[in-house]
Amino acid sequence: MKLFHLRPRSDSEDELIRRAQSADMDAFCLLSQRFERRIYSLALHYCHNHQDAEDLSQEVWLKSYQALNTFKGESSFYTWLRKITINCFLNHQRARSFRWRGQTTAVQLVDVDLITERLAPVADSEKALLNRIMAERVMRALSELTSQQRLIFLLKHHEEMTYEEISKAVGCSTGTAKKSVFRAVIKLREHLSIEVESPTAFRSLPAKIEIGA
Repeated sequence: MKLFHLRPRSDSEDELIRRAQSADMDAFCLLSQRFERRIYSLALHYCHNHQDAEDLSQEVWLKSYQALNTFKGESSFYTWLRKITINCFLNHQRARSFRWRGQTTAVQLVDVDLITERLAPVADSEKALLNRIMAERVMRALSELTSQQRLIFLLKHHEEMTYEEISKAVGCSTGTAKKSVFRAVIKLREHLSIEVESPTAFRSLPAKIEIGA
C-alpha cells in the first residue's frame, strides 16, 4: 500500500482520524505521514534490511487502514498503531518470510546512515565518525540476538515500553522480557568493550538514537 505524500496541514490528529474513519484517504495519508518514519525506523532496526523494512511498513499501513474503524481512542493513535506493527513482526517471525541480514559478517553500512542521520549536527567530524562506528557496532551486536530477543530489546529501549507492556504485546512472561534485554546488553558490552551494569545503562550510549517522531 503505497501512500501518497501530501502537503502537511494543521489538522489535529483527532480530526484526521475522524475523517480517515469516514473513508477520507487524504486524511489517512496525512495521518500516516506523522508516523511513517517512526514505524519504518522500528522495522529497519528489527530486520536490518531496507526492502524488508519497507515491506513490513507497507503491511502495517495496509492493516491499520483496514482496521481503522476499530480505533476507539482508548489509547494514543501511535500506541494502537504500534500494536499492529508488533503483530506484523510476530507474524513474519513465525512465517520466517525474511531473515536478519546482519547474521552474516557483512553488515550493511547503508543502514547505519539512516540511524545516524538524525543525530544532532556536530561541528567535529571526528565525533560524527565515532557516532557512526558506535551505531555500526550496536547493529552488529543486535544481529547476534534471536528475532524475539531483538524485538523485545527494541520495544524496551527504542519504544521505552515497560516489561509488563512488552510481555503483553509479545506474548511472553515479564521474566522472559527481562532476560532478553539482559542478553542484549551483554552482547552490546562485548561489541562496545564497555561496562554496562544494567540494561538501562544502554540509554546513555550515543547509538541510542530516536529516529522517528
